[in-house]
Amino acid sequence: MTDAWGRAITRCLDRLAYERRYSDRTLQAYARDLDALARFARTQGCEGPEGMTVEAARRFVATLSRAGLSGRSIARALSAARTLYRELGSYANPFRGVKAPHAPRSLPRDLTVDTLQGLLARAPAGDIETRDMAMVELLYGAGLRLSELAGLRLTDLDFAQGLVRVTGKGRRERLVPMGREAEAALKAWLPLRPGADPLGALFPGQSGRPLGPRAIQKRLALFARARGLATPLHPHMLRHSFASHILQSSQDLRAVQELLGHAHLSTTQIYTHLDYQQLARVYDAAHPRSRKKTR
Repeated sequence: MTDAWGRAITRCLDRLAYERRYSDRTLQAYARDLDALARFARTQGCEGPEGMTVEAARRFVATLSRAGLSGRSIARALSAARTLYRELGSYANPFRGVKAPHAPRSLPRDLTVDTLQGLLARAPAGDIETRDMAMVELLYGAGLRLSELAGLRLTDLDFAQGLVRVTGKGRRERLVPMGREAEAALKAWLPLRPGADPLGALFPGQSGRPLGPRAIQKRLALFARARGLATPLHPHMLRHSFASHILQSSQDLRAVQELLGHAHLSTTQIYTHLDYQQLARVYDAAHPRSRKKTR
């Protein structure tokens, strides 16, 4: 019979799935993290969530750190634990003030404008490449997440306004300009799209069934390799490139936040490293106390 931890975790995950509409990927990660928490708690003689203490929560973090988990992975495990107690609502949250070890913040990789122009310069050959070109153009043109692209339906496109309706994290919807090139690529793909169901996936495979996230990742990698791109291409790289290029041109961080669908501005601020790099180059070239002395 399932014990108190098992029942609590099942209840939490059900609420996240059916009420909060968390993605399958997030639910799977939370399930792993909460299972690890339950196993650890039992070793501490804690047979249910109500018995967890702040000291035990800190020992849990220390155990994860000794096991070699990164700061980011530990932060996710803590997020899962806090979510569990939030959804249960019956107990004080022992994880509220517990922090993960500092994780070095990695900067997103992006492609230059010239690289993207070269990647997309050649007209697609055949139905499959026409579809893949449309996916690349839309990922870059609208800054979509992989899950957002996979979830698109034909009815999400508004060609009259040049917009695409996107359902992002937390089931939040936003309208994003798709861009002229993405619009043209989509119009080339739609007559070739299998099936006539307007509620069906915008990007189905040859069988007519929707392409899943892993299939989209594979198709993009093949598309880029066939066009001679030396760097492995993945959807997030196109999203990062979208954000970086918009920010470089507009300097409007709030607008980029809205376009990306970030709930918090701090998430968007990772892209400002590009501005800092540019400012550093200008400073080094122009400031009297920075220029190297000539002999």
